[in-house]
Amino acid sequence: MSADTVAPLNRAAILTLVRDQLAEILEKSPSDIAEDVSFVDLGADSLALIELVEALEESLSTYAAGFHIDDEDLEGLTSVRDAVDYVAVKLQVA
Repeated sequence: MSADTVAPLNRAAILTLVRDQLAEILEKSPSDIAEDVSFVDLGADSLALIELVEALEESLSTYAAGFHIDDEDLEGLTSVRDAVDYVAVKLQVA
């Protein structure tokens, strides 16, 4: 795959991306982060969530130029699943 080729993005790939980014921020193993766990239960505070949003925006700009998570949408994102679903809907991924 060349540098110009982007792997297709599906829900599983989004989950992996969210898990990997969150694991790095929280200094956990991605395998310790279940899809149905809340950010509070993971010990993610508001600063960690801001870091996650920034990391996702940077990573996902490859798929959608200018990808942005609106600040007012953050309140509704309380779990890993919420974040994955939000990104999937925003990028129109099945």
